[in-house]
Amino acid sequence: MKIRLLMPCLLLILCACGVLQPVKDISVRHMLEPIVPDRELTASKPAIAIKHPSLPGYLDRLQLVTLTGGVLVLSDHDLWAESLGTAISRVTASNLSRISRSMNIQPVENFITLDYTSLLEIKIARLDPDLSNQIIFQGTWKLQSVTEKETRTRYFHISVPITSTPDIMTGRVNAINQALEQLARQIARYW
Repeated sequence: MKIRLLMPCLLLILCACGVLQPVKDISVRHMLEPIVPDRELTASKPAIAIKHPSLPGYLDRLQLVTLTGGVLVLSDHDLWAESLGTAISRVTASNLSRISRSMNIQPVENFITLDYTSLLEIKIARLDPDLSNQIIFQGTWKLQSVTEKETRTRYFHISVPITSTPDIMTGRVNAINQALEQLARQIARYW
């Protein structure tokens, strides 16, 4: 009986002394956002499904990553709010929808049936800051018709300056948003 009373008292004493304090989460969760101006979506075409992009293994993680000179640095408190691949397909779909005004451009998992006529495949080789403080975004993309023969794979290399912000990672996320806008505009020229 005395032991039962002793445990709650001990817990109260430890909490009062500050030994058992809740840990404060200091992490910052970043989201990619489309930056093509929002427009009313009125068209039904093009109907494009955006496949989850292929990412290098070092980028496919919750933490924001910096790769410089072969050294990989994971941020201790800057995290993605969603998986990077999911964010890229969501933002690319939104950017392309706004450019074309089509309401039928979505990540592939949002389609219930095969209601799309083309599938966009993106393979990312690099999405890192370089030594001159620019985001380097490079890889390939292919807009494949679901009914026609194989289409050509196209290469992209986009460099966007990282603007100064109080938080360096916010500047990087903004530069990635700009790089995704440039990629969407490049893709839109081919349909």
